[in-house]
Amino acid sequence: MTRHNIPLGRVLGIPIALDYSWFLIFALLTWMLAGTYYPSEFKNWSPLLYWLVGAVTVIMLFASVLLHELGHSLVALRYKIPVRSITLFIFGGVAQIGAQPPSPIAEFRIAIAGPLVSLGLAVFFYAVQPVVAGVEPLLGLVTYLAYINLALVLFNLIPGYPLDGGRVFRAIVWAVTKDMRRATLTAATAGRFFGFMFIFYGVWQIFTGNLGGGVWIAFIGWFLDNAASTQIQQVMVQGLLAGHSVSQAMSTHCTVVPEELTLQQLVDEHILGGGQRCFLVNRGERTVGLMTLHRIKEVPRSDWATMSAGQVMIPFEQLKRTPPEAGLWTALQQMDRDGVNQLPVTRENLVIGMLSREDVISFLRTLQELGGGAGTTSTRTLIKATH
Repeated sequence: MTRHNIPLGRVLGIPIALDYSWFLIFALLTWMLAGTYYPSEFKNWSPLLYWLVGAVTVIMLFASVLLHELGHSLVALRYKIPVRSITLFIFGGVAQIGAQPPSPIAEFRIAIAGPLVSLGLAVFFYAVQPVVAGVEPLLGLVTYLAYINLALVLFNLIPGYPLDGGRVFRAIVWAVTKDMRRATLTAATAGRFFGFMFIFYGVWQIFTGNLGGGVWIAFIGWFLDNAASTQIQQVMVQGLLAGHSVSQAMSTHCTVVPEELTLQQLVDEHILGGGQRCFLVNRGERTVGLMTLHRIKEVPRSDWATMSAGQVMIPFEQLKRTPPEAGLWTALQQMDRDGVNQLPVTRENLVIGMLSREDVISFLRTLQELGGGAGTTSTRTLIKATH
């Protein structure tokens, strides 16, 4: 979860959250349904009923989106792939799946599970229409949900990444070529094509007088293009890092502070005075923990003069760490998975260096200067986006 999300709880152990942008789409869709759609379909409702059914419809729509994402997540879990969270936001929902699928068939099954759930919901809501035909608000609700879930199926099956159809397409190309990197680039390129098509169509709609619809369609196109472009950059960076180990990029000049040093001394002497952000904490000659800015910020400023580094540090036993021979891309994925900005590099329980995201950026910049290929700006943006 991030500070931009509101946690809702857990389903099957998966954290569920609302992004703040959800409230914008909730308000817009409720206004559209209560002000346009339902009044045109049902003439004799009261204004309050239009707004009430509109709001319930949007909530049920996002409940359907949540079930769609849970479909992806359940299949991922069957393949022992962790699911970090599911977030509902302005464009629908996204399941943060913690690793790449192990095979093309796994990718296909994970990708197709969501549309199958939406298709099942569309069939269910269509089937119950005769049952609720005598209650107009319920009839209006299930009719719209049947339509919108079918629309979600059709939209998500567009064969361009990051849509489910793009992931199905990637699975097929992966199975044919036996090359996941090539399949990802192909699917992401298709995603950019469809993104541009949405943008052009949205602009055309704007010039023909459909301002609201055109802006929304163009906005969706921008989102698709941006997500596909990020995936292409990610594949390029992964290719650059292939064959390089943590030991090549790590910093061996780690600042060591004694565990009895107070937080105020640490801030004054090392953070403000030296611009450093991460420290190893020693007890005598032995490293016993790690201190970060995040840990310091969790302590009230009034306690800095009395709290020591040893009291606030992350104990060595709890540290996420990496061996020096690990691949750089693997380490970067570990940072993303564990939600950290740096990893101690250890050999036989001894800290021999630190690897941070900035170290990886610096290493990629060096590769670029030597003729590596990816632009520094896009590389920095990508690595920050993985956090």
